[in-house]
Amino acid sequence: MDIDRVAELQRWQDTGAVWEVLSMRDGAVSVALLRCDGGEEVDRFTSDDPRLLEFIGDRRSSEE
Repeated sequence: MDIDRVAELQRWQDTGAVWEVLSMRDGAVSVALLRCDGGEEVDRFTSDDPRLLEFIGDRRSSEE
């Protein structure tokens, strides 16, 4: 099952929660999903999906 990570990040930030880039190298990005009430990490994933890389661009988090 393929997960649409762009849609996931969009939903995450639309609810007021934050995502943060942990690392970006070799054409892949690792992202942490953080709670909106203090930044506790809820989940993380790594992906090389070109759509996701384009969506994130040079941002380090959803707060940029």
